[in-house]
Amino acid sequence: MSTFRVTQRKSRNGCDKRQLDTLRSLGLRRIGHSVEVQDSPQIRGMIHKVRHLVEVEKP
Repeated sequence: MSTFRVTQRKSRNGCDKRQLDTLRSLGLRRIGHSVEVQDSPQIRGMIHKVRHLVEVEKP
């Protein structure tokens, strides 16, 4: 199964609660923090919700 590297690039200040919960569920804690997540429809949906705050790359 393939993976994505997701990096938080912008601050979460001013985001609504749903976006904060999505960042927390992805495992992102601060600007510049990166996590590797498995590719699945649920993860792609989560990334789509916070796409303005994160950067996604294939390792």
